[in-house]
Amino acid sequence: SAHLPPALSSFPSVASAPASTPPLGPPFSLVQARPPPTMKVSLSALLLLAVGSASAFVAPSASFSRPVAVAPAMSMSAAPVEATPFAKGERVVMDDLPVVYVYDHCPFCVRVRIALGVKNIKHTVQFMANDDVPTPTKLVGKKIAPIFEIPSDNFVMSESLDIIAKIDSEDRFGPTGAILPATGRSDIKAWQKSVQELLRTLQRPRYVATGLLPEFQQLDGRHAFIKNHQLPPYEKKEWKGDGTDENPGMPMDEKLALYAEAMARDPTPMIEDLNAKLIELDDLVYSEHHCSEGGFSLDDIDLWAR
Repeated sequence: SAHLPPALSSFPSVASAPASTPPLGPPFSLVQARPPPTMKVSLSALLLLAVGSASAFVAPSASFSRPVAVAPAMSMSAAPVEATPFAKGERVVMDDLPVVYVYDHCPFCVRVRIALGVKNIKHTVQFMANDDVPTPTKLVGKKIAPIFEIPSDNFVMSESLDIIAKIDSEDRFGPTGAILPATGRSDIKAWQKSVQELLRTLQRPRYVATGLLPEFQQLDGRHAFIKNHQLPPYEKKEWKGDGTDENPGMPMDEKLALYAEAMARDPTPMIEDLNAKLIELDDLVYSEHHCSEGGFSLDDIDLWAR
């Protein structure tokens, strides 16, 4: 889309998936909403919903396609703001490419990938299987993502904002200060909170049902995600438990059934609700080039990564 924020238009990287992964899952349908001409937010960038059979929670299925109706795009009244487009810097190619270890669905991982795209840094993307504990543990001592590695320095670190701060403060990664600090906008944070349950209900079942994302190409990875990620209206403590006999958490069979039910539910009303929320977001976005006044900032990285 011509309206994509600059860092989302491409991720300059060399991607690699977990070893010994089976072919991708069954076919599916993508739903895209067409934005009106003056809309600052690209709906197609935010609303790519894979819709398919609930049986994928147990094993891949041969039949997986089902059409979904999408509400018409709402017209926008606000005129677009004139703003200076983001200018990507010169390509940065190191002799020994930095590596990011990520999950494709993880917003904190996407933060780092956006920053690397903004900085135009060539890098290797290593997608970890969702149930892969040894790889991140060997790197940083625990299961976490993203992880950033500079092989030539024998250097490894985690925490998305720390990684971004590093690559935007060292000359070897291109001009420094390309990403402005966060502005502390409470209105965008409130909007993110307002769509949290809606996005979890739409996205989480589809992450594991489609077989598209590399971390979920095997059943163990899908089940690991379902085990640890609750669906609304359940809270994390109710879903996972706290490790005690009094609260062991929800049985796995029940979790699988809830994911399957969520996947089988008609998503049309939720898509309509999300489209309405995207209209609200458009009023908060400063321009098609960056979401806050002043230029591309951590506000953009946090917003567009989710």
